[in-house]
Amino acid sequence: MASLSGITPLHAQSPAVADSSVFEQFRSQVDPSIEKALTYLAAQQKQNGSFPGSYGDSTGIPALVGMAFLSKGHMATEGIHAETIRRCVDFITSHQKDNGLLEAGSGGNGPMYAHNIATLFLSEISGMVDPERQKKIDQTLPKALKIILQAQAVKKSESHRGGWRYHPGSHDSDTSCSGWALMALRSAKLNGAAVPDKAIEDAVAYLYRHHNPDTGTFGYTGRDDHKNTLTGMGLLCLELCGEHGNPATIKAADYVLKNHRSLPGAQFEIYGNYYNAQGMFQLGGKYWNSYGKWMYATYLPKQQADGSWKSREAGSVYGTSMMVLAFTVPYRQLPIYQRDETVDEPE
Repeated sequence: MASLSGITPLHAQSPAVADSSVFEQFRSQVDPSIEKALTYLAAQQKQNGSFPGSYGDSTGIPALVGMAFLSKGHMATEGIHAETIRRCVDFITSHQKDNGLLEAGSGGNGPMYAHNIATLFLSEISGMVDPERQKKIDQTLPKALKIILQAQAVKKSESHRGGWRYHPGSHDSDTSCSGWALMALRSAKLNGAAVPDKAIEDAVAYLYRHHNPDTGTFGYTGRDDHKNTLTGMGLLCLELCGEHGNPATIKAADYVLKNHRSLPGAQFEIYGNYYNAQGMFQLGGKYWNSYGKWMYATYLPKQQADGSWKSREAGSVYGTSMMVLAFTVPYRQLPIYQRDETVDEPE
């Protein structure tokens, strides 16, 4: 992994909020809401960097929490939340197995899900930490990426080829686990890591095999299962991998635009909102304007008095982190979520 210590990190810059026509309507509410959420997350963190509750002792939750702080422009080198972010980094880098797997505690159905998220976080924060932690990241990240590449290369049937599942040796794949793996590879490649183009291409091809061109949906192991929470994932991943303007991305965005109001109360609601917000922001124009306005109006009132949002599947630390990552899309502080400004936005 190439060190980015010579580059001024985005987190050191003043937040550049895009699409202010939408955001400015809610900014007076969103800014304090996000800070209240981050204060809640900081208060939940244990001394070793892990968190209580569902999967809090895995590498995935500290990674999501760390990215939530970065997404609002908080830094690991200074500021009120620096120690919280540093603990997230230290917890993850101290829990790498000999084979490269970033694994700790309860990883749910298998370790690759948390591993992929943790790898993405380390890639995103690389170059934004002190020299000692940067050295540790430079030692940890190449081995973590190698595991992702090896897991993708396991022999699989055509429908599963190019994707990832819950274990490094899994012979099947699902789009949820694969979305995080693909983002980790894409982030690392943008940072100068030696990620083969073919790995990205194979992952994109895998996603296309789980896309229904008639409806625009992306499914979990098929083309339509869990489509209301996974279509945004497919949209975002394709956008991040250079598929902007492809008919599949427009079709997916149209599906989200038509069906997103069914999210509240649905299974994996917060997960679905995160991906929808990220994906629709990538397209901008009417897609982000409509979705962003709905999201803020819907979820600001749902924030709890302590600053949290609760995911019924994965608890409050997860739910709060994912909601912050969705709310902070206009701040554009995480490198992986930067948007291509060279193309026209759909009106």
